[in-house]
Order: sequence, then structure tokens, then C-alpha cells
Amino acid sequence: MTDTPGLNGWRAMGWPVATGLMAALLILQALHYRELAERPTTSTEAASIDAPASYAAAVRRATPAVVNIYTRKVVRRPYNPLFDEPFFQRLLNRGTAPQRERIQRSLGSGVIMSGDGYLLTNNHVIEGANEILVLLADGRDAIAKVIGTDPDTDLAVLDIDLPQLQPIPVGNPDAAEVGDVVLAIGNPYGFGQSVSQGIISATGRFGLQLNTYENYIQTDAAINPGNSGGALLDAHGNLLGINTAIYSRSGEWQGIGLAIPADYAIKVLRDIVAHGYVVRGWLGVEVQPLPARIVTADGAHTGLVVSSVEPGSPAQTAGVQAGDILLALNGTATSQGRNAMYRIALMAPGDAFELEIYRGEQITRLAGTLGQRPQD
Repeated sequence: MTDTPGLNGWRAMGWPVATGLMAALLILQALHYRELAERPTTSTEAASIDAPASYAAAVRRATPAVVNIYTRKVVRRPYNPLFDEPFFQRLLNRGTAPQRERIQRSLGSGVIMSGDGYLLTNNHVIEGANEILVLLADGRDAIAKVIGTDPDTDLAVLDIDLPQLQPIPVGNPDAAEVGDVVLAIGNPYGFGQSVSQGIISATGRFGLQLNTYENYIQTDAAINPGNSGGALLDAHGNLLGINTAIYSRSGEWQGIGLAIPADYAIKVLRDIVAHGYVVRGWLGVEVQPLPARIVTADGAHTGLVVSSVEPGSPAQTAGVQAGDILLALNGTATSQGRNAMYRIALMAPGDAFELEIYRGEQITRLAGTLGQRPQD
């Protein structure tokens, strides 16, 4: 009969076996880590590795240029509409009905754009204000002067007289992509300077009927009342846009904030400082909001139907006709009507333009120079 190892025998064999298994596991683990180390890092993994654990440096870089704005407006109202009647006017022997005054205060934010004191904010923040107080992050304050406003974009340019101002570094809104991390700095509810963080949810938002010219950066970074006119930053502290509005059914933040791209805001500032108003290129066409899709021998195209052409406009001079389908402007496809008009407005009067249109089952190119958009 074959001898069977007893319990003590199994115990004696257990330690060598266990030690061997542990050594084998350690070797396999070492080989696994070596394989990971030698394997090329994917772009997604690289992005996660490069992502900062803190945005404090970006905030420190931008904070000195973001200001809190407090406005004061005197509102006068008649005691009673009856006092406007001629009988009461004669009885009281006054030129107007008795008035009572009420002080209306509001708050917002702004961004220092130059070392000599020019600021950008929203027009709705300072509209009608009798006094505008600007409070800097370092505790200094100054009464601001309104240099000019542009209701078509809801932007305003202010000026303050203080030494050693630090303008904000400016980024590239055209390079911003959906999913990029952004920071919003402003003065929500008058709390003082506050920072929120999110991502870019969309770019080129338009058709919201908030302003004449719309090309918003959409973000889910928290933007609340008081943030208007503040800065939307990239992850390095560079200005991407001026926070302008929220989309909300309640009036409070619900995850949809909108910012005016920095490049267009800077154009508004420069034009207002130089001319007192914004100088915009003008083509002189009206387009239908719904795009038209056509198929030609070289593929499918999406364009906009020209519904009318302004007499004497640059478009008419170039040969554009009602019924043409506008396919491209200066080599860039034109599929969104309001976005195309925004791009024209970024150009200056006298700038050359080339249009690619579809007419009579063929594609034609027309060229000319932009005029200046008539002042309303």
C-alpha cells in the first residue's frame, strides 16, 4: 500500500508551495507594469495626466483684471397718473406732475482690458446708471466713465483712472473646443469675486434672440446674477469671453451660461474707443433662416437662400440676386445664416469678399468689397 503523507507532511510542503506561488505572482505583476511602462500613452491618457490638480495659478493670473461693478440709478415716478391731466397741472401750477425719487442699485462684473484703464462689461449692467463704482481685486475703487455702448452685442466700454492696472491675458476663442475646461470669474449676488469651473458645452450658439449679433460660447460653469460682464477663462487663465447671459426658466443658473467671444468683444472696445461706435462690414443681403441643400457633380452642398438684396449694396454691385443660394463666404462654408452675418460684421468696410453661390444649376463666384453697415 502506498504511503499517504500525514497532516504534518502537508504542512511541511505548504510553505514552499506558498512561497513559490507568491514569487510567481510578483514576477507576473512586474511584467505587467513593465508592459504598461513600455506601451505608448494614448491621447486620452495623456490629457488626464496633463490635467492640473488645481487651477489656482490660472485664477491668480486673471484675478487682478476682473472687477466688481456697482451701479446707482435714480428712478423718478409720478405719484399718480391723474396728475398728468391738464386740470391738475393748472391747479398745481407746475410743469410736470409731482415726482418721487427712488434709488435703484444693481451689480455686475467687468474685465480690465488695458493698462490705461479701459474695461469691458455688459451694456445691461450699466444701462441708465447715474453712477458706476468699480471695485478692484486689490481693494482699490474708482468711479467709472462710460466711453460707449453697443446694444447690438450687449457690450459697454468703461474707463477708470487708477495707476498700475493689470490687463487680462487674452486667449484664442477660435481654438476653444467643446469639452475644454473653463473658469468663470465674477461677482455673483454681490458676494465679491468668485470662481466657478466647468467645460465648454457648445460654440457658435446663435438664434437665441438675445442680441442682434450672436455667436456665444456656451458653458456649464456657474453664472449667476452679478456675473454679467465677468471673465470666462481657459484653464491657463486666458480670457475666452465676456459672460453675458444665462438660459433659465427660473431666473437662476440651470447649467446654461453664454459668453461673447473675446475677439469680438475686443473689436467692439477698439471701435468704440476710436470712433465712438462699432464699425461693421455690410454686405446688404437678407437670407432665409433655413438652409438649402443642393447636390452637384462635385458633391452635396448646404447653403442659404438669398431672399432679398439691398439696392445699392455691395452685394448688388457684386451681382448677387434674390433666389441665389449662398454656399461660402471667403472660402468658408456658409450654412448658418446668423453666423455668416456675424462673420461679415467682424470684417471692416473696404475689406474684400468672395461669395460662392449656386444659380441656374451651376456654382458661380462673385467678388467685391464690403460697405459700412448703416447706423440705426
